[in-house]
Amino acid sequence: MKNRIKTTLICKEITNYVCDESIINSYKPKIGDVAIFEILEIGKHKTVQSESRRIIEIVAGDYIMATFANRYATEQFEGYIPTEPTVILDILGAGGSIGIVKSKNAAFKDIQPTKIRLIGYAKDDNNKVLNTMYYKTERKTFRGDVPNKAKVILSVGSSMDSGKTTSAAYLARGLKTTGKKIAYIKLTGTGYTKDKDLVYDCGADVTVDFTDAGIPSTFKSTKQEIMDLYQTLLDKLAPENPDFIIMEIADGIIQCETEFLLQDKAFMKTIHSVMFSGGDSLATLYGVEYMKKNGINLVAVCGMFTMSPLLIEEVRLRCDLPILNLDDLSSGEYASTFGG
Repeated sequence: MKNRIKTTLICKEITNYVCDESIINSYKPKIGDVAIFEILEIGKHKTVQSESRRIIEIVAGDYIMATFANRYATEQFEGYIPTEPTVILDILGAGGSIGIVKSKNAAFKDIQPTKIRLIGYAKDDNNKVLNTMYYKTERKTFRGDVPNKAKVILSVGSSMDSGKTTSAAYLARGLKTTGKKIAYIKLTGTGYTKDKDLVYDCGADVTVDFTDAGIPSTFKSTKQEIMDLYQTLLDKLAPENPDFIIMEIADGIIQCETEFLLQDKAFMKTIHSVMFSGGDSLATLYGVEYMKKNGINLVAVCGMFTMSPLLIEEVRLRCDLPILNLDDLSSGEYASTFGG
């Protein structure tokens, strides 16, 4: 291959490899498997995020290095790793997630996924297909140990784009005004650093996510896999001695991985308090009832609905929890609500 290969975010640790084109019609890929792909036709994804986090343009004829992954994104694509060797595939996520789109939001009814062709698999010196999962990070078994006995604040919401990340970012800013050391974890989702970068820009001292363990996507992961990932990321934060860890779980509270975490006693035992972001008033009120039913320590509601005074009033009449907009979260005035 003479083409310059554009390396995506999730493949940032892959530097030495040989491209094997001979197994593309026989090898069944697994999540995290690394391969080289040719861009065939630009659709939804016109850019990818590179190993340096820079957003780079892609055009037909380009070669990219990326990984196989699943994706759950209610506002975008549902996609999966092919169950059989497959050459023509789709870009599922700009951070380097590749698979086959199964469904898409109606907003993309006239927009097709970006189509790519599998060129070959990246192999190591032992002729083994390289895989990004825990490639340069030791997987830790879940122990429930939180570094520095930090208070873990969980940010969850009613759906994708309900305000979870923005609320987490502005809370980080608010807690930082109290002189505390703030860390952030994005535990689940599809690889792309926009969320952890926003929280860092808003004042967090250190931010990590699942891609720091080489995981392109957590969709379809088992509970044990995510619990181990949680411990792995907590241990990465240990040298920082954080006072607070704000942790976000992607998608809505009834999404499969999110729900089984919220209902797991060992996981929730590590959580100090929970903030819920709602897209509208009804979603927020359902979220409050869900938390009460499951015995979860919900301390505040926030999110997209707080952009509307009318929606705020609808919630206020039916909920006695603090309703916090971005100004409230970033001011530090409500730090005590979260244990500050």
